[in-house]
Amino acid sequence: MKPEQSERFFIEELFNKTQDKNILNTEELEEVDKLTGDASTRRYYRIFTNKDSYVVCLDNAFDEEIEKHPFLSVQQFFQKNNIRVPGILDHNLSRGYLLEEDLGNETLLHHISGIRSSDEEFKIYKTIVDQLLELHRIPASSVTNQNLFQLKFDHTKLMDETKFTFKYFFNFFNKCHDEVLIKDLENLFDPIMKRLSTQKMVITHRDFHSRNIMVKNGQFVFIDFQDARWGIPQYDLVSLLEDCYYDLKEENRTRLKRYYYESLDQSIHGQKSYDEFEALYQDMTIQRVFKAVGSFCYIYNWRKDDRYLKYIGFAMEKIRRVMMDNPRYADLKTKLFQNYYAN
Repeated sequence: MKPEQSERFFIEELFNKTQDKNILNTEELEEVDKLTGDASTRRYYRIFTNKDSYVVCLDNAFDEEIEKHPFLSVQQFFQKNNIRVPGILDHNLSRGYLLEEDLGNETLLHHISGIRSSDEEFKIYKTIVDQLLELHRIPASSVTNQNLFQLKFDHTKLMDETKFTFKYFFNFFNKCHDEVLIKDLENLFDPIMKRLSTQKMVITHRDFHSRNIMVKNGQFVFIDFQDARWGIPQYDLVSLLEDCYYDLKEENRTRLKRYYYESLDQSIHGQKSYDEFEALYQDMTIQRVFKAVGSFCYIYNWRKDDRYLKYIGFAMEKIRRVMMDNPRYADLKTKLFQNYYAN
């Protein structure tokens, strides 16, 4: 898609300033294509020079130091700690300009659509889990930038995400305004959030699913990490293995959970047994997938983008399966799904 002429001129001006810094100074800008953006204010463009291609991100102007920039500060920290993230070639934060490595168009979700066996699926996901383990092994002592990772998935944050789904799934999408039901559900969700918020935490990506992992030259590259924060290790693991976009084979999911648990030192996750790890994984699945349902409804409600609605049924059935035959969730399951199936 071609950008507006004013956008083209703006990008060309900023790219010329990149050349003035002797960055890509032998390359000439030839073409600019506008890319489909995400739900944020960021706009993305793929630019082509006479030698290569890059991605330009335009965002709101940022007049503070790099150490406080929500994306660039995390990118630099992850890169320093050998986490594969897109390279940044240049930036002009006061103009909202980032010149990034071009990762291409192939997400993990697209990549796995072409696999031919469960063994191949396992190998791909094991490679990604290995990279996730490297992220979760980063010690807290290495965070020397006091502006990084100030937030965490505490009880308030986890409950706020649950209430977000009450609002956009029940109120706006299902047209359910039963305040007594919502209060009952809130009380039933609360013990889950208390269990999750009292565990040892690691640095989490925050949105670690198959659309936020790119594939370039056989490498898996993490994107959309600017909201990274402290959370239990299962947060990212659930995001990956219980992805609402892709149904991982159950046998592979089980093997990968066990592999992750056995590969991460107990001093990091703090859980005394695999049974404890699994119980928290189930709690996290309920919270994380329920939040995703709210996000799908939010996107539809505010952007009239219905592409994500097809994942709601799959997500809700995933939650139901986790709750099935587990006495911890018996009352919540009954209350939640009596309403869900009635609408």
